[in-house]
Amino acid sequence: MSTIDPLQTLLDDERTQLDARLDAHRHGLRASLDGLTEEEVHRRLVQSDTTLIGLLAHVTYVEQIWSQEAVLGRPRAELGLPPSPADAFHLPHGRTIDAALAAHAAAVEQSRHTLALRGLGDVVTGHAFGPMTVRWVLLHLLSELAQHHGHAEILREQVLALRD
Repeated sequence: MSTIDPLQTLLDDERTQLDARLDAHRHGLRASLDGLTEEEVHRRLVQSDTTLIGLLAHVTYVEQIWSQEAVLGRPRAELGLPPSPADAFHLPHGRTIDAALAAHAAAVEQSRHTLALRGLGDVVTGHAFGPMTVRWVLLHLLSELAQHHGHAEILREQVLALRD
């Protein structure tokens, strides 16, 4: 997954800037699993069910909701997705790092393709929130990814501290 440094887009158009920031957070979320064991990425370090691999599963879900449901109008059940965002943190038993990374890469590629076909001002109507612009979808996706990227960095620090 290639990324463009957002600092290299300071004078670029709005879409290029948004895409660069999205990709930077996507990359950071994936990198949070680098060099960790299966046990480490599944370790619960906070009161909630949040784990590093669970965060990646959740942002995979988020990519699908905002590109496939909101933009294309495909229902969650048709996509094989749980009804609630909280349920996306719960993984099938035995979900491996490689499987989670592959699912995320596929969702991101699909999301990029779907969203690239629309202009920022285009209105989409597939989500329960109601009609919204593609700009709103991208900004919401960016805020979700940024938030969870920060969570992943903290969890990774905790996992690495337990190695010492």
